[in-house]
Amino acid sequence: MKTSLLVAAMAAATGCASAVPGESAPTYLALGDSVAFGFNPLVDLKTQRVSGYPELLAERHGLEVTNLSCPGEASGGFMSPTGRDNKCRENRQAYPLHVEYEGTQLQAAMEFLTANPQTQLVTIDIGANDVFLLDHMCGRDFSCIVANLVHTMDDYSKNLEFIFAQLRKVYDGPLVALAIYNPYPSDATAQYALERIDGLLADKIRARNGSFADGMASFAAASNGDPCAAGLLIKMPDGSCDVHPTAAGAEVLADTIDAVLAIR
Repeated sequence: MKTSLLVAAMAAATGCASAVPGESAPTYLALGDSVAFGFNPLVDLKTQRVSGYPELLAERHGLEVTNLSCPGEASGGFMSPTGRDNKCRENRQAYPLHVEYEGTQLQAAMEFLTANPQTQLVTIDIGANDVFLLDHMCGRDFSCIVANLVHTMDDYSKNLEFIFAQLRKVYDGPLVALAIYNPYPSDATAQYALERIDGLLADKIRARNGSFADGMASFAAASNGDPCAAGLLIKMPDGSCDVHPTAAGAEVLADTIDAVLAIR
């Protein structure tokens, strides 16, 4: 549902009914990039709504989801209005997100969690666009990626430390970070970079008493090494696959988060 974050804050403060849940309903905050958003390149996002794994989780658990995700969001842009992103800011101008808000996604998350202290769950996927930015800079050249990956990882690590520390200032409930899956497992360059990014994500979320959901392992297991052929990625008209998950792919990601929540 598309709504204003201000309405959410007002509802929590006044107790009035609203399309956005306040303390009267169990709430779930979803954060992240295009995967959490449910991006579909075949859909006109100016006129049609999409959904992803957060909406599946919300339905399963009877939660009202507020999905702040933004396609193209990278860890730098998530926390700073001048941080690097992969066109999230442009996308926010081009079509509506699930929720309208000013400022960064982190700022909006902090405001929501402060206004909704009984939030039951927060999930986040972030990092794919950090890797894409590196890939774009290097033109998929393996030696360039390896040479610059340390810098990317250092920035990503520092950004995650800040993001998770800020979230924990206003929220002490279940916080789950979803690992980035590899849409092209046969691509050794992508696998090399994503494994290292996912390792950092696991370390940083656990350091803040959060949980790590291994989306890469789950996608690989569910697809037998070929998520395109397995129907987990959106099929394009030319027969190739986009990097974004289908409904079946979103189910795999939701199942991965559910499995982590079950053992908390």
